[in-house]
Amino acid sequence: MRSRSGFSLALESLRGKPPAALKTSGSLSASSGVAEELRVVTPLKLSIVGVSKTFRDGVVVTHALDDVSIDVDEGEFVCLVGPSGCGKSTLLNMIAGLEAPDSGSILAEGKPVRGPGRDRMMMFQEAALFPWLNTLGNILFGLKLKPNLTNAERVEVARFYLKLVGLERYERSNIHELSGGMKQRVALARSLAPNPRVLLMDEPFGALDAMTREQLYGDIQTIWAARKKTIIFVTHNVREAVCLGDRVVLFSPNPGRVREQFKIDLPRPRDINSASLAKYATEITRALKAHRDGAREVAE
Repeated sequence: MRSRSGFSLALESLRGKPPAALKTSGSLSASSGVAEELRVVTPLKLSIVGVSKTFRDGVVVTHALDDVSIDVDEGEFVCLVGPSGCGKSTLLNMIAGLEAPDSGSILAEGKPVRGPGRDRMMMFQEAALFPWLNTLGNILFGLKLKPNLTNAERVEVARFYLKLVGLERYERSNIHELSGGMKQRVALARSLAPNPRVLLMDEPFGALDAMTREQLYGDIQTIWAARKKTIIFVTHNVREAVCLGDRVVLFSPNPGRVREQFKIDLPRPRDINSASLAKYATEITRALKAHRDGAREVAE
């Protein structure tokens, strides 16, 4: 479906080189605008402080989050794990600035998040691509808001990220012609193209087959290491969280609260099928079940 060597070469071009030297196969110019867009930006530090959120739909009241506090360091890869209804996606939406907390605060470098910003980009469960645009057009969409780039420079930047995810041969393809995994690669490239300091990922691999997911686990780790983003990743899959995260934050539902945090001290890149990873996954799964059973006893 794609050339693994092409993906590796694209990533290799990101390591140990100044911005002006960021060329993949000679297609990128030394334009100052392109070089500036492709530079590795300083990742963002986030602080979630005492955040609570309640939704009301007529007489139905859902207490989604209760007094949630989490600190995320610059460049840290944090995975949020918990059962459905524990507020993980709600928290991600608030970090993105798409929703506001009822109480508490979300701080980016010490400043309150009051709305969406180009420093925080979201990748959703579905690829959410525009079907009337081709592959390149979808990546260009987010770059249209970059006032410092010419149209030609935007195309160069978009092509760089297409190559980064291994889809440079498909830039003119229609979205319906792509597989599920390829669509998610386009969505990833679109999220990376504005060069955000934080990448928010809401179960982006949940609908993919096992082989495609495993390939993407390796790819996202490599891209994270090369582009140095702060990443917050929401998932139901404990093994996925251990494979990707520096830290796994365990939530319990009704209302959503942080119950435990696990530091994953394993070398990278990680293999989701490794025995050492399975030990962490078993420990976290036991904790998840214990909190779930405890919540049921309280409810009864």
